[in-house]
Amino acid sequence: MPSLTIENYVKAIYQIALQTPEKAASTGEIAIALQVSPGTVTSMLKTLSETGLASYTKYEGVRLTESGRKLALRVLRRHRLIELFLVHTLDLAWDEVHEEAENMEHAVSDFLVDRIDQFLGYPSSDPHGDPIPTADGKIRTEQGVKLTQWEPGKSFRLVRVMDQSSEFLRYLSEESLQPGCEAKLLTSRAEAGIVTIEIEGRITALGLEAAEKLMVTAVS
Repeated sequence: MPSLTIENYVKAIYQIALQTPEKAASTGEIAIALQVSPGTVTSMLKTLSETGLASYTKYEGVRLTESGRKLALRVLRRHRLIELFLVHTLDLAWDEVHEEAENMEHAVSDFLVDRIDQFLGYPSSDPHGDPIPTADGKIRTEQGVKLTQWEPGKSFRLVRVMDQSSEFLRYLSEESLQPGCEAKLLTSRAEAGIVTIEIEGRITALGLEAAEKLMVTAVS
């Protein structure tokens, strides 16, 4: 069984690679993601390379091997199903489940995770809209576009929230913005740093930084 530390590293590398697939994940990026020192990261990357989970090149960065990618998806599958389970069965708010799932994802067996998946009806996404990998390692890649890239005057459906900090999620809840909701983009003004949307019959403004973290698709 991979250690908790190894699982955290492969998950972090996988998520960094999603943002910049054209290049290797750097030591600095991983250090920031895991809140550890660059020296600690370098030591662990050598271990990952020796165990065949990653390919590490000094001064260039690290890429997961196929084995590393499969392990990362297993960890993400556990994390996201646990989040959804906590929301559905214990009625926890979506801003409460991330930290709990971080603590639990290394302790549950794949057998239990598969039973949770079955119990929930094989869901495709977690409470934040993140895709849930299947038991055989497949994951949906389509995730919509950023709200800042949406055309003013068009309606949209919110499908994913990229920032899962408790403060940001509580802010979105106050604005009735959760995955599955529908709204209309009224204006997008880069020079003013805001977008305005109409949701549930009222108009609200969002900063561009917040809008960048919201992934949307067309209303079908």
